Amino acid sequence: MTKHTGNHSRNTTQNPSALDNFRPLILDVAVPLGSYYVFKNAFDMSTFAALAWSSAVPAVRTVWSLISERRINALAALILFVNVVSLLLSFLSGDPRLMLAKDSGVSSTVAIGILVSVALGRPMMTAALKPFMVKGDTAKEAAWERLASGAAAGSAAFRTKERVFSVVWGLALLAECVARIVGAYTLPVDTMVWLGTVLTVAAMGVAFVVSGGLAAGPMEEMMAAEAEAEAARAAAGQPAAAVTAAA
Repeated sequence: MTKHTGNHSRNTTQNPSALDNFRPLILDVAVPLGSYYVFKNAFDMSTFAALAWSSAVPAVRTVWSLISERRINALAALILFVNVVSLLLSFLSGDPRLMLAKDSGVSSTVAIGILVSVALGRPMMTAALKPFMVKGDTAKEAAWERLASGAAAGSAAFRTKERVFSVVWGLALLAECVARIVGAYTLPVDTMVWLGTVLTVAAMGVAFVVSGGLAAGPMEEMMAAEAEAEAARAAAGQPAAAVTAAA
């Protein structure tokens, strides 16, 4: 009875809640993007000023990570870089087609950042994928950690699917960037004004469906199988699989 209570306490302490899982996305993505629209629309700031002020949070987060953790906060750094690129592109004016084409700069920057993170072995889209897969569930959280760390039998396949998820999103955003540039210089300006938004929504929709079928779905099945295996080990009195640091 005492042993069970101790395990419950340890699990409660070590496994983050859904809010903990979503915190990086809220601070590093939602806050800077949301603040941009607040500054631009609610406070009637110029695009340049709104971008500059909305860069404050990701800038602070990036610097703080370098100082306190000796590493780069990938999401915060990417949003900061996107804002800087947008600030530089905001100086381009005059040609309406060039103004439409420059909107692809954000998509291309994010896409390249995602693909580079995969090449470095740190798939950036994992930060967005994990909360939706785990949903604050203790067993799922533990299964994810074992699979991602290499402690479970299916770790290699799980890590491959994790990379595939990010690659799909990176390629989808890169394709959207190319489509925007081509459309800006081949279609009527009035058409591209509304088609640009359609392309963005379409790219995200395709990425969601394809990444779900190729990566998220199989990963969810692997997590369920690993959680069942861990439950079976616990029922048999076997020690839990050790979680090591992910390579």
